[in-house]
Amino acid sequence: MNSGQLRWLKRLPVFFEIPAPDPVRLRHRIKLIEQNLILPVKAVFIVMIWQSFFNRHEPWIGQTNSLLDIVVETMQYIFLFYIGANLLAAALVLGGDRLPLAVLQWTVVTSSLVDGLFIAGMALITGGLDSLLFWLFVGLIVRNSVSVPPGFSQLFLNFSISLCYVLVAVLDVYVISHLDDTTRRAFEQTPHEELGEPFVLRLIVLWLAALCGYAAQAFLERERLAAEEAGEFAAREGQLRSAGRLAAEFAHQLKNPLAIINNTAFSLQRAGREGKVPPPELIGIIQEEVARADRVITQVMGYAKLSEGRVEKLEVLAELEKALAQVFPPAMPSDIQIQRAFSPGLPPLLMQRGHLSEALVNLLQNAREAVPETGAIRVTAGHNRDHTVHISVSDNGPGIAPDSLERVFEAYYTTKEKGTGLGLAIVKHNVELYGGRVLVESVLGKGAKFTLIFPAKTLMKFNLT
Repeated sequence: MNSGQLRWLKRLPVFFEIPAPDPVRLRHRIKLIEQNLILPVKAVFIVMIWQSFFNRHEPWIGQTNSLLDIVVETMQYIFLFYIGANLLAAALVLGGDRLPLAVLQWTVVTSSLVDGLFIAGMALITGGLDSLLFWLFVGLIVRNSVSVPPGFSQLFLNFSISLCYVLVAVLDVYVISHLDDTTRRAFEQTPHEELGEPFVLRLIVLWLAALCGYAAQAFLERERLAAEEAGEFAAREGQLRSAGRLAAEFAHQLKNPLAIINNTAFSLQRAGREGKVPPPELIGIIQEEVARADRVITQVMGYAKLSEGRVEKLEVLAELEKALAQVFPPAMPSDIQIQRAFSPGLPPLLMQRGHLSEALVNLLQNAREAVPETGAIRVTAGHNRDHTVHISVSDNGPGIAPDSLERVFEAYYTTKEKGTGLGLAIVKHNVELYGGRVLVESVLGKGAKFTLIFPAKTLMKFNLT
């Protein structure tokens, strides 16, 4: 095996790795398959078996003349248990909207195992190794590949279904070999001395169905994620271009106040040359237009920056380390303790690198200025089941007074002697731009904690007021 083939084999497991499925999508898929397809099919299947077991002119129950009769009668009692188990599963599936997703998933897994065991019993009394019910095992594996998300649970479940068929084969050989000649001729049964090649081929079919179902779902899930990501990139880039055009339009509005200021300045200049006292109204006009221009410039600064740079797929932990290195340069050792608590496998964020970097650096810089020379700063990063990413920066500084907590994100509000009051306002703006939010917790004398929460998939939001 050459090096190229070895590299291909090493990359193969990565292909089968799939991010955790979206809970809403998974719940919808289970409802679509289990409630709208599997439950009606099971109802028909159960009615057919009921007719076969209990509406015969010569019922099987009570006629235990041979080992095969015992097997049949046992299956009849198991069938009653199977009906009860399916009624319970149906109730859980139909009420799935009010149940936790984990309960709904385990209902599907347990129901599939019960189905596999019951089909194994039915296959045993309808031909054993030669039973046409073998194809129900294949159908059951396909159903699991759709309803159960890819991962260990799906592979384990489908492997268990194949073991159910192995159980059929083993019991078939055992039962037929222990029937007397009269019963064997009556039921036209041929003894199986060994499992043989047909059994091996059918078992391979089951395993291939399980692997192909898993691979197909993995491929489709990756394609869906790639399409969603491409759509999100395109939408965000389009919004950035729109923001740039909006900023250009605002800049155009500056011409009006500038023209008025220019005319007023000319009038003041002429009055000065003529030795006249300038009318006070001219000063008021200049002040009013400067304030108007300032409002326009403030808006332009906020929106024009959106058109700079481009949206990228950012790895959260890498960006955190860059921000830490910027605020705490390795070449300048500090006695401040930096505690890291980063969860692995964080989903990437689709945003401009500068927006995330600016928010992280501002938070870390605030924490550094708040703690004493031997203080401690804790930085954590993790994600929730809904794929939201949360980044927290906490310190053991003096904390924030309760009356200041509601104002810390206001522009130009600061409690520092040389602060500009823009750091936390920029953090809030950059996070909310992507549909996220900023939380602050503080106890006076015990430090403060700022948490950034980013939804994994959101479009930029623009506040035009």
